[in-house]
Amino acid sequence: MPGIVIVGAQWGDEGKGKATDQLADRVDYTVRYSGGNNAGHTLVVDGQTYALHLLPSGILNAGTPVIGNGVVIDLDVLFEELDGLGAVGVDTSKLIVSANAHIIAPYHKVLDKVTERFLGKRRIGTTGRGIGPAYSDKVNRLGIRVQDLLDESILRQKVAASLEQKNQVLVKVYNRPAIDPDEVADGLMGHAERLRPMIADVARVLNDALDDQKVVLFEGAQAHHLDIDHGTYPYVTSSSPIAAGACIGSGVSPRRVDRVIGIVKAYTTRVGEGPFPTELLNDDGERLRADGHEFGTTTGRPRRCGWFDAPLVEAATRINGFTDLFVTKLDVLTGWKTIPVCVAYEVNGKRTTHVPMTQTEFHHATPVYEEMDGWAEDISGCREFGDLPAAAQAYVRRLEDLVGARVSGIGVGAEREQTVVVHDLL
Repeated sequence: MPGIVIVGAQWGDEGKGKATDQLADRVDYTVRYSGGNNAGHTLVVDGQTYALHLLPSGILNAGTPVIGNGVVIDLDVLFEELDGLGAVGVDTSKLIVSANAHIIAPYHKVLDKVTERFLGKRRIGTTGRGIGPAYSDKVNRLGIRVQDLLDESILRQKVAASLEQKNQVLVKVYNRPAIDPDEVADGLMGHAERLRPMIADVARVLNDALDDQKVVLFEGAQAHHLDIDHGTYPYVTSSSPIAAGACIGSGVSPRRVDRVIGIVKAYTTRVGEGPFPTELLNDDGERLRADGHEFGTTTGRPRRCGWFDAPLVEAATRINGFTDLFVTKLDVLTGWKTIPVCVAYEVNGKRTTHVPMTQTEFHHATPVYEEMDGWAEDISGCREFGDLPAAAQAYVRRLEDLVGARVSGIGVGAEREQTVVVHDLL
């Protein structure tokens, strides 16, 4: 039975939560495999809006929700989300958390914020939630893992070791007070008993499930072009949200993955700093932002908006090996007389249909547009591809041609049922 990976194909906020939710009631496990609470998924189910930041979107469905080892976890946020869902009647008792997942400690958040301020104009545009510093500690082998809460002595030793250097930096470089390691350890241990029943060997659980012919859905956070290796570095996240990251962040073999679904917004948005060739710094950009409600689920920050960038998505399709695309927010484009699509770039006087190799070239890339006919009809009630206006159908087909993958689903509104199914994803 299949392992299915869902990946954002742009710079995040494509609507991965909606696509995951579409599948989650037909799968046995939904796995969050990367990122932290710097990501946000908004789901609208039966008129109820759910804003998730750390939990897998599948927690609203009957299967087992899983937080994999590739995620960094703020325990305060985790339990706030669980309590919030419990208050509106959502059963969260099946959640399991990898013993190998790393924990975001209070000092990670402090370092994140002071470092961004120190960078000034060179800032990355992080959310300030400690994700980058937590991943840095992981790579530097100074991290605190979920399993450490099962042994208080080890936890205290690790917190003290991690703060030994950080306190020097906070005091002498950033002129901030030192952080008490005992206070940090006490705070983390305060979550230990509640967390204990959720902790599991996730790699074994998932491999056993796949052996038993269960369906496992791997849900990435952020998106391809925010990947630490393949994104628009340094304006990226600190983990691997690409399809390959699902294996690393959960403990399953690449041979277990049968389908990779790329989620693309019908236009393009970005949060934070970094290059954005099709960005609209005019009334058109404001219109897309207003019509698409383009404000971050986690931060509330207004998103930068622009037209669909085909070379950007083609690069994601090539590296992730998308078998299917799910196009979201097609309804937001209703009412435009014409809709430009970026089909290439001009860089130093030369035209290319690929994302430039270097950071400098991409910063100076100028989009080459192809004008598509728009449509005025309300498409929010469409459920089959043939129900869409001819111009909307042509728009979708052109995107398929440009990026090299078939479109299997189309979002035409925020509600769960507002989806056009072109090809079944299971």
